[in-house]
Amino acid sequence: MANTTFVSRYEQRVTFVQDVLQKNSKLGDKAARDLAVQVVYAIDHIPEPTR
Repeated sequence: MANTTFVSRYEQRVTFVQDVLQKNSKLGDKAARDLAVQVVYAIDHIPEPTR
């Protein structure tokens, strides 16, 4: 039987932003992850009509 691991949509978004940051800068894993969390947080707090 195959093991399946649940990955939240939040985690998917953070990982996506982290990957983009790392591809376009010289940030390390931890720095890119920390910045990705801040970016996702900021995007989540923009009112829907403004997005």
